[in-house]
Amino acid sequence: MIQLHTDCLVFETSEGESIPCSAHDVTIELLGDAVNEIEPSLITEATEAVLYHFKIDLDRTSIKVSEFTVALEQILRGFGYKVMAADEKESDFNSAETDLHHLAHQAGEGLEVVFFCTLRNQIHADLHGKPEMLKVKGLREAVNKLTGTKNWGPRSQKLNDQIVDYLRDIVSKHQQEAKLTLMIV
Repeated sequence: MIQLHTDCLVFETSEGESIPCSAHDVTIELLGDAVNEIEPSLITEATEAVLYHFKIDLDRTSIKVSEFTVALEQILRGFGYKVMAADEKESDFNSAETDLHHLAHQAGEGLEVVFFCTLRNQIHADLHGKPEMLKVKGLREAVNKLTGTKNWGPRSQKLNDQIVDYLRDIVSKHQQEAKLTLMIV
């Protein structure tokens, strides 16, 4: 038998084919366009965790694609990502999106209190539709706008952490009523 490279597994397709392939390549294929929404280092670490689980923990070199998909999905959900099957229509998936950069632009430079009030109103409006996922984008740009700087410093990091903590607090309170995933990009 040919020895596989350390980052490869033999993937069994639903049609019964066995294909030796890099776990990272399979992950990229499974994620499709979502690969651009997730930090590359997180994808690498999640893939390595799944690979380690099957090769080391379970001592397997051959797995079904569906097994790999389920394991990868569990890890990504643990990081707050909602994984959607390729055949699942996006319109069937109830989500809301908020652009922090746009809200910061509305509030204006240095007006963090106004920003947080606007953010609270926007998030509550988004949650009114009872989404399964709340996608928040433009965090870094919003912080730069509010601090009035282009270079990241301690003040920028502090404001970044305050915004993330605020969002997590809102979502944790909402999760008591319904299942909600927060994704910050």
